Amino acid sequence: MIRMLTSTLLAFLLTFSVLGGTAFAAPGGQYRAEPAAPPAASRLVVRDIIWKCGAGGCVAPRSNSRPAIDCSALAHEVGTLRSFTVEGRTLDPAALEKCNAKAR
Repeated sequence: MIRMLTSTLLAFLLTFSVLGGTAFAAPGGQYRAEPAAPPAASRLVVRDIIWKCGAGGCVAPRSNSRPAIDCSALAHEVGTLRSFTVEGRTLDPAALEKCNAKAR
């Protein structure tokens, strides 16, 4: 019994580390954002979402919040966004403008 629990725990930890800590990410997609200016950090935590940023923009697993809320929170942290994509669908210009209203 203890061996089985140990094996299960080990398998979970290995899976969690291989997936880069995304085992608890909300299922169903990913966010992509392109800030107008590169963020100062390559890793940001905004509203419990871990964003990884590089030359091509920022990516994060989709959360349980509405995308508009997560977009505004990111814009507040990094400044104006050129684009924000949810599961491959880019926000329309009006929604992006509303998102960027929270930019610093």
